[in-house]
Amino acid sequence: MLVLEDEIGIRSFVSINLKREGYEVVESSNGEEAIEKIKNNNIDIALLDVMLPGISGIEVCKFIRKNYEDIGIIMLTAKGQENDKIIGLNSGADDYIVKPFSPKELLARIASLLRRIKRHSQSELIVCSPFTLDLNQRKLFKGNKEIEVTPTEFSILKYLMINESKSLSRDEILDEIWGKNYIGDLKIVDVNIRRIRSKIEENPSNPKYLQTVWGHGYCFRKED
Repeated sequence: MLVLEDEIGIRSFVSINLKREGYEVVESSNGEEAIEKIKNNNIDIALLDVMLPGISGIEVCKFIRKNYEDIGIIMLTAKGQENDKIIGLNSGADDYIVKPFSPKELLARIASLLRRIKRHSQSELIVCSPFTLDLNQRKLFKGNKEIEVTPTEFSILKYLMINESKSLSRDEILDEIWGKNYIGDLKIVDVNIRRIRSKIEENPSNPKYLQTVWGHGYCFRKED
């Protein structure tokens, strides 16, 4: 697990608590160092501070999403920096946590994200034409073409495709993907939906497959 944080006090606090839970931790104080450690270590989750000297946590997030789709990403944002949360999620982050945070909350977020990453171990396919989800390989295909998605996007697609043609509320999606005890902004659902649409829809502003149910939530529809 990577911890990218320039403030040594926070970085040490996070690392100590992670190590107590049995996680292997790689520490970085800046974005340049973090990218090199990602290249040279087997990272499953990256905790990225947003505000850094030099390469920002957002840029590191973009680098991970471009090169390592299977790595889970949690952004560490300062209280009240709403824009940082949205930019982080739009850049490919799976979740965010606002500083200051408790070790209990951080560990719960990490456990939830790890479940999403490792949930798909059975050999099974979910087909909603023209899409196929390979649960064993954790891959999404549109026809014969693979579409790269993050662990969180994969979990959302799985939930929506299993419930194909059923309207699912934002609260239902939030509870299923992030857990019933999630403490955060409901907008995280909408941001992920927009990201998925940008990948699967020919016209994301007029979606054919992942449709909005106004006043309620979302619905996945297969091709007629």
